[in-house]
Amino acid sequence: MAACLTDELIRIYDALFAAFGHQRWWPAETPFETMIGAILTQNVSWTNAAQAIRNLEDAGMLDPHLLAAADTTEVARLIVPSRFYNLKAERIREFSGVYVAEFGGDPATMAAVETGTLRERLLSVRGLGKETVDSILLYACEKPVFVVDAYTRRIFSRYGLLPEETSYDQTQRLFTENLSPDVGLFNDYHAQIVRLGSAICKKSPLCDCCPIREVDGEIRCAAARS
Repeated sequence: MAACLTDELIRIYDALFAAFGHQRWWPAETPFETMIGAILTQNVSWTNAAQAIRNLEDAGMLDPHLLAAADTTEVARLIVPSRFYNLKAERIREFSGVYVAEFGGDPATMAAVETGTLRERLLSVRGLGKETVDSILLYACEKPVFVVDAYTRRIFSRYGLLPEETSYDQTQRLFTENLSPDVGLFNDYHAQIVRLGSAICKKSPLCDCCPIREVDGEIRCAAARS
């Protein structure tokens, strides 16, 4: 663990926390709701995913046993706001089947599985990529796995801590190799990144509003310097 890089990552987090406050993620009432939310939010805003979750809840379908046995068409009809709803309905049904068959639909049973083993098992479920699986591990199972998304790669490549074209694994290692494996920190750090990326560090960034454009009085962000 490189002390200077660790310090810089912590300073960035502290600046984000000071600007935005604790983000209190994931906004769900149960671990299973978090799991389904992680699938529904693929390639769509959280607002749309949340509406799809509400539809499932209002229909009495936010239950792993019911979703595992449900007709895909029925599920798709309820999650239309999430976009790609036919594909996501298949993923939800397949994931729910694994969750029920292998973990008894019990989040504690699932969370008790060793992190690496559980990650590999979930990645083998059709349609579940690394970001979705890591979101389930961190936010539903409370495992110290850092979630990476497009915002993470954009922000930290502009900041000079990652190359412009960087992989998911390389980006994840920036955090896991330089921060202590702290579930609370990983939880809110990712949420802060999403807040910054969606509101300020866009494709056309609003650098004048960015709380991390400078570190120790030096402008670090390439976008802010251009």
